[in-house]
Amino acid sequence: MTALSVNLNKVALVRNTRTIGIPSVSRAATLVLEAGADGITVHPRPDGRHVRAADVAELSALLKQWPAAEFNIEGNPFHGLLDFVRQVGPHQCTLVPDETGAFTSDHGWSLPDDSERLRPVVEQVRSLGVRVSLFMDPVPESMRHAAELGADRVELYTEPYALAYGTPAQADVLARYVAAAEAALRVGLGINAGHDLNRDNLAAFLTVVPADEVSIGHALIADALEFGLGPTVRMYIAEIRKAELARRAR
Repeated sequence: MTALSVNLNKVALVRNTRTIGIPSVSRAATLVLEAGADGITVHPRPDGRHVRAADVAELSALLKQWPAAEFNIEGNPFHGLLDFVRQVGPHQCTLVPDETGAFTSDHGWSLPDDSERLRPVVEQVRSLGVRVSLFMDPVPESMRHAAELGADRVELYTEPYALAYGTPAQADVLARYVAAAEAALRVGLGINAGHDLNRDNLAAFLTVVPADEVSIGHALIADALEFGLGPTVRMYIAEIRKAELARRAR
């Protein structure tokens, strides 16, 4: 079944508005793992507005108590991300081309245009025994270039799907993700997905896109304000299971 990795950046964002350490990012990690999440994602940015270096170290230590859980660190490899990778040795490193000060990640790598500068980064991360995922737009022809770089997976950037969900454009947009996933599988890449996936649109996406993992933060944390972290995680897992059953029935 598709794994659920919970992005805790928004917990850190709220914590950072005060100096008293609440809400605790580590406590949030414990709660989501106890509720059945498969892993934790963090995206440390140079401006420190989300998770910070101390959070990364604390989460790495915490996850030693959860040997089956995955630690995914994502971000721009040219903005100091590799320092975190070397320090804590996460299970997965997701390389994202976001700019310094960007409001949020809003596009994937452009391959083969970015291939030469990414190649040594991918090689370095893999030499550390860390799985490499490249944040990518749903462009089928780019999947071959990602595989040629030595990436293990791609993370499909799903905001365009989220914006199209429930509109007449949904089917056509979703078809692009299906085509990209098929192209990725043909060249031996695993498939992750993330960005603006939520309880409404998740099952429809996973029913036709065979993702190994989804990384969800903003919507899940927003839902948790109403339902609580544990119950919210279980709601998302239920949507993933719903998609798995629908995929088997197709």
